[in-house]
Amino acid sequence: MQSAHVQVRIDLGRIRENAASIARRCGVDVIAVVKSDGYGLGARQVAETIADLVSGFCVFSLSEALAADLWNVARKPTLSLGPSVGIDAGDLAAAGVRPAVWTAGEARRLCQAKPVLCVDTGMQRFACPEQDVKAVISAGGIDEAFTHATRIEHVGILRSIVGDHRLRLHAAATSLLDEPAARLNAVRPGLAIYRGAARISCRLVEVRDGGRPAGYTGFIADRFGVILCGYSQGLRRGPCVVNGQRRQVLEVGMQSAFVEIGTGDRNGDEVIFLGDGLAEAEVATAWKCSEQQVLATMTGSGMRSYAST
Repeated sequence: MQSAHVQVRIDLGRIRENAASIARRCGVDVIAVVKSDGYGLGARQVAETIADLVSGFCVFSLSEALAADLWNVARKPTLSLGPSVGIDAGDLAAAGVRPAVWTAGEARRLCQAKPVLCVDTGMQRFACPEQDVKAVISAGGIDEAFTHATRIEHVGILRSIVGDHRLRLHAAATSLLDEPAARLNAVRPGLAIYRGAARISCRLVEVRDGGRPAGYTGFIADRFGVILCGYSQGLRRGPCVVNGQRRQVLEVGMQSAFVEIGTGDRNGDEVIFLGDGLAEAEVATAWKCSEQQVLATMTGSGMRSYAST
């Protein structure tokens, strides 16, 4: 649920710098993952920003590619990772979307859209088992294959299964970008493109001197403030920044929260949940979740605005 009191600022310049850095470091094609509306940062805006730096894009479904108008934005192919059940091959081809396939039947049905083979190397989801790989390649005229690799050994498994078919291969997402052996013919970064690009904040609307129990939980703090952002916006207890100082979100309600503050903090001061030195990894550790979840959750907490710095 979005709040009019939460500001979500996206730095397109940072996104472009990240994509360019990945391309230089890896030295292979970059397939930019823009699924889930670019992790909440805006798939179309991201695509427009980095179209000249990447070889294509990656989404979960045809509907995501159409919503972001990716083919008209960049005229580069988009890989769809999820099932294409009930989707016409002609519709995929018209949108420049190549569907991932893992059965011979779907490869044959979607042949017109130039399907891409997804090989199971351990994920056990939306992927082809080793014994069916040859049949799928033959059925769909496959010239490209990939896997969802979370460890370097998954890359080796992919190569051992399909290496003799002379296919374009990719396996590395963000976690394996620094492994040269994982880069193959292309890499598929998602989080690495977006790190440091979102700044999310809210303002103090009340300031109180503490020293006695407050809130639903009866927390005690020397001084605290109230913000208009709560768990319906995805906020959790964890770190924040107020006037350059690390503080804590002390308690979260549905549409408001209590925040630790210092003696010099006043009504109207910003409380930053992400950005200004507060990185996705730190928040994810406090929330006990992934960095991707932090981004996708908090970028949906308010209306986005964009800047290029």
